[in-house]
Amino acid sequence: MGIEIRNATPDEFQAAIEVISTAFLDRPDVRAVAESLRTVWEPARTWVAWDGPRACGTFRSFGTRLTVPGGAELPAAAVAAVTVLPTHRRRGILRDLAGHEHAALRERGEAVGLLYASEFTIYGRFGYAPGTRMASWSINTRAARIAGGNDGTVELVAPDAAGRDAARSVFEAWRRRQAGEIWRRDVTWDLMMGIRNEVWGETWKGWLALHRDASGAIDGYLRYTAKPSWDDNLPNGTVEVNELHALTDAAYVDLVRYLLTMDLVGTVKLGGRRERERFAWLIGNARASRITVAGDALWVRVFDVPRALEARRYETAGSLVLEVVDDERWGGTRRYELDAGPDGATCRPTEREADLTLPVAALSGAYLGGTRLVDLVAALGHDEHRPGALATADALLRTADAPWCTTFF
Repeated sequence: MGIEIRNATPDEFQAAIEVISTAFLDRPDVRAVAESLRTVWEPARTWVAWDGPRACGTFRSFGTRLTVPGGAELPAAAVAAVTVLPTHRRRGILRDLAGHEHAALRERGEAVGLLYASEFTIYGRFGYAPGTRMASWSINTRAARIAGGNDGTVELVAPDAAGRDAARSVFEAWRRRQAGEIWRRDVTWDLMMGIRNEVWGETWKGWLALHRDASGAIDGYLRYTAKPSWDDNLPNGTVEVNELHALTDAAYVDLVRYLLTMDLVGTVKLGGRRERERFAWLIGNARASRITVAGDALWVRVFDVPRALEARRYETAGSLVLEVVDDERWGGTRRYELDAGPDGATCRPTEREADLTLPVAALSGAYLGGTRLVDLVAALGHDEHRPGALATADALLRTADAPWCTTFF
């Protein structure tokens, strides 16, 4: 018998979790996890590969919206739980799973696919490439100070439904102007606040702080946990920042100051941040902060090239014909005439000779403006048919401010 790919029913979620936990080397209470996901996973977006009666691979997604340069939003599929059992490797199962979801994605009218890659080398062959980066920072609070006083107030609130909704209102305003960020589901917010118990991992238990401006309006929030510690009878605790979002510079500064002036704290750690953070320059001693880890974050895969390229804005103006090389199952190789600038863009299929031929993965990774096209094609390849076409495309797609996604899935 061959491998069968089909959508899973809720009664088959436990079989899927068996595969996922085996592939990711992390064994939860499989039955409890499967039961909790009955109201979270969408069967039509949950694909399982079957070898006779046994599940051997998984691939699922949920619908979201991606903010692109300029502030427009595109419907997107957030891909997760991509696994194949170690007993079934190298049999084309992942390729077939991706084929089913990608075909369904196009039918749903989603313009892009998104994912976080467990391994860097897996997803390039399916047209994905890293579109954003992230960094983890550490600040030595004893060597860091921010001069001046607060412009607003910081208030600790319970991370309950009211606190969640207050933070969510800030995030919604923030994500609509942050290229690379995505809309979050209700279940994501409930897990982030510890309102919903996490059956696969530890339930979040921490603090939520809101920032209010001089008028009393909420314009920032901070979500964090802490670990107390004493060295030689001296306090040296660590604060772990889960999120810090601010709608104004003043709110950002006040929230960072709050972190640096907590009693009993020697180190503040901030994960999932930008590689370029303003607090490094605000604290008076840039050596008191350092990046501990940095790397690729959100991977992007463009499926509807004209729609995606017309949705975003461009910081320079230019025109060229792109020949985008793609798998025949997901559109095939096609040419598009792009005329783009700060006021918008048009992108149409064309029969004109191409100025630049490039794989869809290269276009996808460069789409949000943070990953240089010239770097992507160094690894993925390209053909320049008109001198200067690659430089034109690279300049068009690049943005001064890097895209950033703080929502892991």
